[in-house]
Amino acid sequence: MDLASYADFAVRLVNSEEPDRGTDSLGSVDAVRALFGAPSRASALADESDLPRLRAVRTRLRGVFEAAAEGEDVRAVDLLNSLMVEYPVSPLVSGHDDLDATGRPNWHLHLADNAPTAAANYAAVACMGLAIHLTELGVDRLGICQASPCRNAYLDTSTNRSRRYCSDRCATRANVAAYRARKRQEAQRALAAAQA
Repeated sequence: MDLASYADFAVRLVNSEEPDRGTDSLGSVDAVRALFGAPSRASALADESDLPRLRAVRTRLRGVFEAAAEGEDVRAVDLLNSLMVEYPVSPLVSGHDDLDATGRPNWHLHLADNAPTAAANYAAVACMGLAIHLTELGVDRLGICQASPCRNAYLDTSTNRSRRYCSDRCATRANVAAYRARKRQEAQRALAAAQA
């Protein structure tokens, strides 16, 4: 697995809660397992004790994204570094059952597969992935959706660093709202001009 792709773990965790809408999908052990995507040794470790741990990590990761979105690079990095100290990675070389064309294992790194809890594994992987993304692409590539009331986190992978929304749905909704607001203003100006 591409180590930078582990940054998606951070996005999935942060977006498991929508504070402005009062929703939290991280409410069960099954929800913890679902965060991992594919079944793994780490996801099999999930139990009730992982819920409050992951919620605490989620809050701190949201702080990283918010600081980055506000242009506070040093604060974002400091917050991420404090998480990485608390949740260190333990890389392991793995080959799974995946063989290359010559019949040899496709060796690759896994991060934190030997962590003692599902929460510790998830946090270590999410933080390391986010750190790789941040150092390779820049702090300004971490964002918070500008479509109200969304506030989801996203990773900007656009070529021109122009992403402002977490999804096409939010971008469309924001663009339609802006268009309607412009049309209302034009109608009010036309009405005021006609009354003058």
